[in-house]
Amino acid sequence: MRLFFELCKRSIQRQLTYRAAIVAGLLTNFFFGILRAAILTALYGPRTEVAGISIQGAVTYTGLSQAIIGFLSLFSWYQIINSVYTGDVASDLLKPMNYFSLWMAQDLGRAVVDLFLRGFTLMLAYALLMNISTPTGWQWAALVISLFLAWLVSFSWRFLVNLVSFWSPNAIGIGRLFFLLSWFMSGFLMPLRFFPEWVSHICYLTPFPYTVNTVIEVYLGVVKGPALIQALLGQILWAGILILAGQIALKAGVRRLVILGG
Repeated sequence: MRLFFELCKRSIQRQLTYRAAIVAGLLTNFFFGILRAAILTALYGPRTEVAGISIQGAVTYTGLSQAIIGFLSLFSWYQIINSVYTGDVASDLLKPMNYFSLWMAQDLGRAVVDLFLRGFTLMLAYALLMNISTPTGWQWAALVISLFLAWLVSFSWRFLVNLVSFWSPNAIGIGRLFFLLSWFMSGFLMPLRFFPEWVSHICYLTPFPYTVNTVIEVYLGVVKGPALIQALLGQILWAGILILAGQIALKAGVRRLVILGG
């Protein structure tokens, strides 16, 4: 564990050196958040609530979904693919640490920086400029748990997708396809409650809703009591499934890499 936290710490230090990129990302996220809030408000029209989400909650949704883009790496993450194609994977596999844990520690450090410097800052700006809702009491504890589990599901899924590079010379193209699907099925583009019920059911057969949509519904207090527990258990279940699938795929991928002389 000491090595894990040391790698996490170094990842945080590395991310903090890219201050200009953090500011640029924050401004971009904020701009598109405001734009999405205006569009969603217009779609509500005279209605004050749709599918259990008030117009205030809808505006909050646009800010929160933009705030966790960097935290969950919603748009892209190809570090493992690049390491395989450059050959750096060979030295990574020789390090005295499980390959999954090695990348997990580095991604956790990156996620922490993005959450605090981009996520919290953006939500603070939203709170100053707009009328948004905020969690109360127990919701804060549930939100913290849900955020961590959402990151764990997201990382485990990204790790699994990146392992395609052990078999395919075009893993980035495959990754882009999966990232595109995740934007729609995670509830990032629109809350899943706004979709027809059959579409929502299909989305929940994938791990994607347990990243963005679950965090938002916990924050807004839309899920309570048994529904909240079920949502958190869903995140835990998908994290476990993806971690197990990643370990199986990694074992097969390493065997293939050795056979090919990689």
